[in-house]
Amino acid sequence: MKRSFRYEITEKDAGKTVGTFLLEHEYTPTCIKFLKKAAGLITVNGVWEFVNKPLKENDILETVFVDEESSENVPSVEMPLDIVYEDEDILVLNKAANLPIHPTKGYEYTNLANGVVHYYEKQGIPFVFRSVNRIDKDTTGLVIIAKNMLSGSILGEAMRNRGIHRTYLAITEGELPERGTIDLPIGRREGSAVERCIDENGAKAVTHYERLRVAKGHSLAKVSLETGRTHQIRLHMRAIGHPLPADVLYNPNFRVTRRHALHSWKLEFLHPITKEKLCFEQELPEDMKKILED
Repeated sequence: MKRSFRYEITEKDAGKTVGTFLLEHEYTPTCIKFLKKAAGLITVNGVWEFVNKPLKENDILETVFVDEESSENVPSVEMPLDIVYEDEDILVLNKAANLPIHPTKGYEYTNLANGVVHYYEKQGIPFVFRSVNRIDKDTTGLVIIAKNMLSGSILGEAMRNRGIHRTYLAITEGELPERGTIDLPIGRREGSAVERCIDENGAKAVTHYERLRVAKGHSLAKVSLETGRTHQIRLHMRAIGHPLPADVLYNPNFRVTRRHALHSWKLEFLHPITKEKLCFEQELPEDMKKILED
């Protein structure tokens, strides 16, 4: 994957070095280090330059990010991809259930990264897989993939600073209160590499929810996160007495469905390069709809 960026230097940026200019345009030190590694990845007026080069008004600064090989340890595997949006910098997908985002034990050839690498391999494009938001194997819905190092760095920083607003749809057992906030810290369960638990010494975790519907002994809720702890929604809903059905770790009740009833429904964020406001929604999948059907 290759992506170029072009900047025309204005009066206010004249006198700044290339490195200072790039830092002010959200290039991380890692991005700048990448650009310094080979001739021609940073040019001013078409000439290769170093990052300490002072810029003048009307200079044309260009940077180039190139992925020459695909992600290591991610085999290319053909699989259907539900593409919601794609441009030069991002790919937004609707992820299916029973599909981890990254290779993991037992899913080395059945994960989202496999399919995305294959999608670009068919186009003759090497691709490094950079997932911005991560959801569990059995959580369905919207996932953002960065298509180059710069968009990945900017969106990664947005995730850390809560600049990507994530809203989920969850089905819980019982009649959930109309709305509420759950503020309970989460930590690792001792002796387990996978499970988490409510732990007063754990990391702060805050979940907001609003009940949308009650049907057949279950509630449909809109859930938003202030924090992004592992298994946060699943643990918090169980903590208030309304676990998700079919949660293999925290509520293995498979009477109404075969996977935990959680869906990444809505993502709102600024485009990493154009700064356009983006909003994507993906309707509830059929297996979750059936839980609520009369």
